[in-house]
Amino acid sequence: MTALPATHSAARQRRRRPGSALIRRRLAPYLFVLPFLAIFFAFSVYPLVFTARLSFTNWRGTGAAEWVGWDNYTYLLSNPGFWGSLGNSAVLWLLIVPIQLVLGVIVAVLLNSATLRLRGMYRVAFIVPFVTPLVAVAQIWIVLFDQQYGAVNAVLGGLGLPDVGWLTTSEWSKPTLALLFLWKTTGFIVIILLSGLQSIDNSLYEAADLDGASRVRQIWSITVPLLRRTIMFAVVLQTLAVFQMFAEPFVVTQGGPYNSTTTAGYYLYNHITRADLGTGAANSFLLVILVMALSLLFVRTLRAKD
Repeated sequence: MTALPATHSAARQRRRRPGSALIRRRLAPYLFVLPFLAIFFAFSVYPLVFTARLSFTNWRGTGAAEWVGWDNYTYLLSNPGFWGSLGNSAVLWLLIVPIQLVLGVIVAVLLNSATLRLRGMYRVAFIVPFVTPLVAVAQIWIVLFDQQYGAVNAVLGGLGLPDVGWLTTSEWSKPTLALLFLWKTTGFIVIILLSGLQSIDNSLYEAADLDGASRVRQIWSITVPLLRRTIMFAVVLQTLAVFQMFAEPFVVTQGGPYNSTTTAGYYLYNHITRADLGTGAANSFLLVILVMALSLLFVRTLRAKD
């Protein structure tokens, strides 16, 4: 009589095990991604929501935040300094991104050539500036382009040319800053374009050779169209980098002369130094909207057609 209940209990346990195993299998993927979700919400979603709320307040970092509604946004949209920083970033974008893409494609094609000797060494040489600390590069730039004692003006003087105020005049400060950015980041863009080049079927170039197409014609008719998605990615990436540019003007020019190198990222930093955190949060959201709109425009323009 005592064995019968034990038998029924064991049978019930055997019937429950498949169901519990199924539940564990269904929960397992969520348990594996739970650490990522926790980190994502803690360091991405929560700061974004907090900043969005902060942009509608007047807060100096201490005390209670005063709700001001859209005042921070209307202040920025009517402020010449905000529009001037966007204009400086736009000029830097024009000085950097088109030149960088042309140079990147040319260098990537050369590095992808099977006849080029020491390809590995050249690839490492191009990526070294990107991994070099920016502050060290900026200090070298200050020394090179100093108007009185810089090496660049020394070379110009040896050629009988007048000195140039590379970092002290509004006309030359942006090109000098753009040259620093080009030297620092072009190698990274070359690596991205090189990865896209290596995915192109070599038989296309062989067929073009048989048809008598020149090397330039092959690049224009085969390489560039098939690299359109990679170029699109590089444009969006560098647009983000240019409009967020902060360290370069902070170390080299401090936003001068006459705010000619005050980029959108550097202008945002000015709100933080004044502890005007509400306006700074609104400024950051306006930059997010602008960069998102530009990115969507570039994606739509450069999107590969079927």
